[in-house]
Amino acid sequence: MIAPEHKEWIDRSNYTELLRRLRFASSGDPMFEGETGAYYVEVMQRRREEVGPKGAVMASKIVGWEKQ
Repeated sequence: MIAPEHKEWIDRSNYTELLRRLRFASSGDPMFEGETGAYYVEVMQRRREEVGPKGAVMASKIVGWEKQ
C-alpha cells in the first residue's frame, strides 16, 4: 500500500524534483520500496516522456551529482 503523503508528493512533483530525490535519497528511503517504489518509477518514466530527451538532460544538469 502506498502512503497517501508519499503518493501526493510523487503526483505533484515534476521530473527535476523526482530526479533529485532519486539521486540523493538515503539508503532505505521508503519512497523507493515496494508499491511506492513501483509507483515512483511509473510516474518518473511518464514525467521523463513529457519533458523529452532535451528536458531530461537539462534536469540532470540542474540537479547535478553533488548534494547541496
